[in-house]
Amino acid sequence: MRNPKMGRGWESFGPDSYLTGEAAYETIIGVQSTGVQACAKHLIANNQEHWRYGLSADVDDRALRELYWWPFMRSIDAEVSSVMCAYNRFNQTSSCQNAGLLGPDGILRKDGFKGYVVSDWGATHDDAAVNANHGLDMEQPGDWIVIGGGVFGNNLKSAVNKGDVPLSRLNGMVTRILVPWFRLGQDQGFPETNFDTQKADGSGTLNQNVNVRSDAHTALTREIGAASAVLLKNSRTTDTGTPTGTTTRGLPLAKSKLKSIAVIGQDARQLNQNCPGGLNQCNDGTMVIGWGSGSNSLDFVVPPIDAIKSYIGGSAIITESLSNDLKAGPKAAAGKDAAIVFVNAMSGELGFYSIVEGNMGDRNDLALWWKGGSLVEAVAAVNNNTIVVVHSVGPVNLQWANHPNVSAIIYHGAPGEQTGPAAVDVLFGDVNPSGRLPFSIADTEDSYGTKIVTGIDGFPTIPYTEKLLIDYRYMDDKGITPRFEFGYGLSYTTFEYSDLSVSSSLISFTVKNTGVFDGTEIPQLYLTFPDGAGEPKKVLRGFEEVKLASGASQKVEMRLSEKEISVWDTPSQSWKRPAGTYTVHVGASIKDIRLTGTF
Repeated sequence: MRNPKMGRGWESFGPDSYLTGEAAYETIIGVQSTGVQACAKHLIANNQEHWRYGLSADVDDRALRELYWWPFMRSIDAEVSSVMCAYNRFNQTSSCQNAGLLGPDGILRKDGFKGYVVSDWGATHDDAAVNANHGLDMEQPGDWIVIGGGVFGNNLKSAVNKGDVPLSRLNGMVTRILVPWFRLGQDQGFPETNFDTQKADGSGTLNQNVNVRSDAHTALTREIGAASAVLLKNSRTTDTGTPTGTTTRGLPLAKSKLKSIAVIGQDARQLNQNCPGGLNQCNDGTMVIGWGSGSNSLDFVVPPIDAIKSYIGGSAIITESLSNDLKAGPKAAAGKDAAIVFVNAMSGELGFYSIVEGNMGDRNDLALWWKGGSLVEAVAAVNNNTIVVVHSVGPVNLQWANHPNVSAIIYHGAPGEQTGPAAVDVLFGDVNPSGRLPFSIADTEDSYGTKIVTGIDGFPTIPYTEKLLIDYRYMDDKGITPRFEFGYGLSYTTFEYSDLSVSSSLISFTVKNTGVFDGTEIPQLYLTFPDGAGEPKKVLRGFEEVKLASGASQKVEMRLSEKEISVWDTPSQSWKRPAGTYTVHVGASIKDIRLTGTF
């Protein structure tokens, strides 16, 4: 995610290459363990929706390897079945016929990729021979009426017959496509394929609606949703003035203490998918997912208001204002024990999908939609226990975060169909929040170091002049202090770090839960490379999930591979370890460093 306004940023794991690589690796292992093929996409530097069909992302070799290629490298380590090439050009050449990426001597094959390369829908150009000989194995042309077909089909057959594509190349294409099919056991015991097909006039066989959900699926979705909540602020007070007391302000809310509560914001109510085009046409109701081809229809969404009502029952009076009306919201909040404000921001794919609320895939700005920031300020003006839940596809402006009446803020991303129950679990303390920001939250777009290129040129060249410096790397370099830094996230408990031991391959330390609640800490490992290495001031190189009961402690070990302490050397086209001293930083975020050592 090169820029925080990136339309499909919500489909990514964020701007950090290491984090994205580890998340991609684990995702692929999980998906393919069930016999389903995973596809890593989009290769490469597919970082905005504006002009995605024509732009050229021009990236230097080192930035390519260390930032944009790294997650694909980890995908290859996980034996990903396929890689999808992107719409955009890369260094002036179409991604799907870019021999430097896809060819036998390209980066994919040199790094050990054994699967097949598949095009995005309508991403192929020129003729069959060029694409096949430069590394494309499978084409997804889509339907012939909307997208206009593709370059393979009979054209590929003709190219092989004429000798323009060697038979050996065709055999290689077929082999790469079939190997994952057999390797994952898809030839044995799989259910009948459920096609979604229709004719140009809309008639024909449509997709069967098969409900494969179970109670276990619902429970897991809820668990994931709660675990992903990031507590950004918590000005907690208790009836005894001590941490062991019952909450009277802030989080976790105490059901026994609440006599009245206000639930405010259109994001608290049921998702409306009945507008034309559903999620691809509007943002109406609670935000659980972005729009575009990576989205889907959601038949079982439990919105926050329903979950809160179910949890509270009749123990407190609930006042609703399920809009972003700047008069109705404060009216509902005045005099209540707590006011929970739900706000959101959305983005998605442009392409053949609609412009939503004037946003062409990429967001126009980093503001909350529907004047969400103004709604928070209006409610906070009348209620000193204003709790804000942010549903968003990425970073948003939170200039109101320091308002004295905003007692707590939860960044809850796009939490899925169990959004309401997951929020309730965290708000009322059944789950201690353990999410951490996978990006920085700053007050201005300029703080991130990159721009979304718009304008009227449909074939712009976008030079990645920032090189390695995006998000926290850029902010560190320029001395910019974000409002909430990369890796940040609070807990209802507290943690202490000690006993750091450092070598070039193994880092160990101890984490202790020093608070009154059981909780989960996410210790993070950052490296500072030797002087002269040309690296950012700090780069993420490890993280762990440590679940601890109150008072408990655990030794944590993190290992460093040779590649993780190396930099890409363009002249030699290899990874090299710089000579000199490395500094190890262990802590709770990029800014909250608890232990430091060297090797």
